[in-house]
Amino acid sequence: MFPFELVHLTDEENVVRITVLEPMGDDMWEAEIEVTSLFVKGKTLLVLFSSKLDAWAEALKSLAEGQDIVWMSEHNGPTVRIELEGGNDCPDVIVEDETISMVTVRVPIALEGDWITDHKERLRRFVEGL
Repeated sequence: MFPFELVHLTDEENVVRITVLEPMGDDMWEAEIEVTSLFVKGKTLLVLFSSKLDAWAEALKSLAEGQDIVWMSEHNGPTVRIELEGGNDCPDVIVEDETISMVTVRVPIALEGDWITDHKERLRRFVEGL
């Protein structure tokens, strides 16, 4: 099951992905968030808890309703924001790593197809595979 790609936001030029690497105990997993664009490439580790997975499910519901989201802002580690009406006529994905690197990256990603349903399915598969 591991590694498991929980989040994969891409338009083939820009990518934000979160890969669950391995379990760290009950309801806790080591993961990494990676941002790749023509301009920047970086990644950092994070810890996912079941509460963060629940928050991701809620964020996906909000996105499906046309609302921007902020995910993982209440915890230590990176925060992910998705602004559906970004500055380049496509969604912006913002990754903020205020606790370790102090870096924020904004990546426009022309998301196509039913990417929200795809991510709901990814989350379902991960949770059911536990």
